[in-house]
Amino acid sequence: MMTIGCFHAHYSNIELIEEALAPYEVELVHYVDPGLDRLKQHDADFTEAVTREKVSQTLQWIAHCHADATLVTCTLFAAVLEQEAQYVPVPVVGIDDPLLLEMKRVPGRYILAFTNPATIEGTMARVNQALRQDDENGQRKGIDAVETESVLIPSTFELIMRGDKEGYLAAVSAGLQQIAEQSPGSTVVAAQLSMAPAAARVTADTGMLIFSPLASLSAYLEKKLSLAHR
Repeated sequence: MMTIGCFHAHYSNIELIEEALAPYEVELVHYVDPGLDRLKQHDADFTEAVTREKVSQTLQWIAHCHADATLVTCTLFAAVLEQEAQYVPVPVVGIDDPLLLEMKRVPGRYILAFTNPATIEGTMARVNQALRQDDENGQRKGIDAVETESVLIPSTFELIMRGDKEGYLAAVSAGLQQIAEQSPGSTVVAAQLSMAPAAARVTADTGMLIFSPLASLSAYLEKKLSLAHR
């Protein structure tokens, strides 16, 4: 049985990943560290180097603890994976990897919605860098461009941080629906894993498709890691 070490910034992500990967023969071992997010919000001298060092240490530790692969569910952590994953002896998957694949496959305008302002800059940098690399490598020659925009749903992240899951779900659902209604023709993305239930609710209630990291994660991991069904 494969063991996947899951690196989270908040405990609420554990349940989502457990549910998504329940159909597979896989052991999930969870590592939770909210410290980086708190430092970025409260320390004026916080730098990306702090994130890179901590993420690098944790990825190496997870691999050392007999993980066969690592799943990084926090977009703040995932933003530095490009540099750090290459030094880890097991496969490392970022929560937004399925999104990057989708954006390369289906060009158009993507609006990435966030609730945590601390994750916006790093996530958008990673997304745009991946798209630029495709352009530079000639992989998108003759293909329509991908446009990206970030939007913050304000005054919501503190709800999940203090454990108000229902309040967070309601507020994020309303925010995503409003963005989708105001942006016909664009693909709206719930950029953080914690937003996935809200994205699913809006899609079910209104028929407006909201893309989320969780929607295609299990299929992506099944293919990338050759996961077997129970």
